[in-house]
Amino acid sequence: MKKIKILTIIGVITFALYSFTTLVQEEWKVPAKYENMKNPIDADTDAAIGKSLYTKHCKSCHGKEGYGDGTKADELEGELGDFSTEEFQEQSDGALFYKTTIGRDDMPEFTKKMPDDEDRWLIVNYMRTLAE
Repeated sequence: MKKIKILTIIGVITFALYSFTTLVQEEWKVPAKYENMKNPIDADTDAAIGKSLYTKHCKSCHGKEGYGDGTKADELEGELGDFSTEEFQEQSDGALFYKTTIGRDDMPEFTKKMPDDEDRWLIVNYMRTLAE
């Protein structure tokens, strides 16, 4: 009886640890080519278009203010990020461009929906306006 209790406890602890490790998202590595990429679109250029593209393609998951609380957020796994935080805003424009272009896991690749690089750069500029 004592062995069953111990095995049950070990099983519960093992399951809990395994569950925790699947919740922790792997760091999103950005290739140096993108990390060092400069945004070719001035931050003040076509701000309304950037907001419109964000609303159409990003808001449903990332939310109106970029808090990761969009209407589809609960259906997704992993961290959606909070665009208002200092940590998010410290990323280079190239890193944000890479992430919005390539995607991973639940974050889709946007080269088909938005084949024009300029559109994705405009979204990067709009995400900068969501800082706290």
